[in-house]
Amino acid sequence: MRHFLSIYDVSPEEAEKVLLRAKAMKDGDIRTTQLSGKTIILIFEKASTRTRVSFEVGIKHLGGSSLLMTPAESQLGRSEPLEDTAKVLSRYVSGLVVRTFGQEIVETLAENATIPVINALTDQYHPCQIMSDVLTMYERTPKLDQVKVAWVGDGNNMAHSFINGATRFPYALSLACPDGYLPDQEVLDRALALGAKIDLSDDPVKAVSGAHYVNTDVWASMGQEEEQRERESVFAEYMVDANLMGHAAPGAKFMHCLPAHRGEEVSTEVINGPDSIIFDQAENRLHMQKAIMELILA
Repeated sequence: MRHFLSIYDVSPEEAEKVLLRAKAMKDGDIRTTQLSGKTIILIFEKASTRTRVSFEVGIKHLGGSSLLMTPAESQLGRSEPLEDTAKVLSRYVSGLVVRTFGQEIVETLAENATIPVINALTDQYHPCQIMSDVLTMYERTPKLDQVKVAWVGDGNNMAHSFINGATRFPYALSLACPDGYLPDQEVLDRALALGAKIDLSDDPVKAVSGAHYVNTDVWASMGQEEEQRERESVFAEYMVDANLMGHAAPGAKFMHCLPAHRGEEVSTEVINGPDSIIFDQAENRLHMQKAIMELILA
């Protein structure tokens, strides 16, 4: 049994294997029966569109079935200990896909479950998304060691995931985050110690200069809505607009994990423009989810 709580749960060799498998599954529109007879529970404490649909459809494509659990529809909403939840669900199903708040929640479930646990998003990491994003880049530039990726905005779970991803794939990463909204230092230090090529500053132009892919995310993530006004002020200079994209490499692509707030973290012109590949990213969630589930659940 194994879990997928962060990208560190796969080796660089396994990460490449999953990447190639996801591309093959997409190119061949592959269906399998590897999850035949298995039921996977989706524990979602946060609202979802892409994550829920891609996992539910992906499970069906692999021959399995799924059940959705939310706090309102289960004992999670009554503060049943996570340890008990993990032990009970392990008696019923073959795996858990968890979208929640603290990383400690998926870690506690994994420690107490006798079935695999997949992190579908926490406030710390979004490993399935970064694997999908790497697939989206790889489709266009297979030589990832020649790719520069820019991250502009909050040092959030997606920034952490791009940092972690740089230890498994050879892209260079340049982040621009305002003071007070930097990535976790331990996350950064771990990646640098493993040889990741990462630069961090507070200068969006520096981060984007020469980049082949420019990434951003909403300024206030789920659970941070009360900080919206404050964050709008802090991040005002971090909008990805045509002027900022002009500093990137010729033909650079814009990426966003969605949902997006047009006119805030990204201009409407950029996100709706010809260099935006956001819907390819969204589609690739399905194919990557299937490849990850093959490795972890099959």
